[in-house]
Amino acid sequence: MTVEEWAEAYRRAWEERDAEAAAALFTEDSEYRTQPFLEPHRGQDGVRAYWERVTATQADVSVRMGRPFADGERVTVEFWTTMVNDGAEITLAGSLLLRFAPDGRCERLREYWLVEPGRHPPHDGWGE
Repeated sequence: MTVEEWAEAYRRAWEERDAEAAAALFTEDSEYRTQPFLEPHRGQDGVRAYWERVTATQADVSVRMGRPFADGERVTVEFWTTMVNDGAEITLAGSLLLRFAPDGRCERLREYWLVEPGRHPPHDGWGE
């Protein structure tokens, strides 16, 4: 799986709120860190449980993934997501910092994001 295919599968899993599909993108011993001061979600079971919980409040999810930038097994990719979360329309923009295993699955993920009320389109140059 290429990094572009991985990013597309991640986008699809998020829009479909498919925790099983998301978990399959990660190694059994992966670390998925959603915030720098919290412990990571570990392994496919941790990813699955996190996704089940966090996507349960999301609806009408639309995800755009930027063009991945790779340096060996390390990759970064921006995301721009609009959705209804807990009944409120929001825009969630951020970046994924990824490290991949030789089989194309992710073994380490760190994400950084910002939330803004309402639905907003990406700015010019976003995702390049």
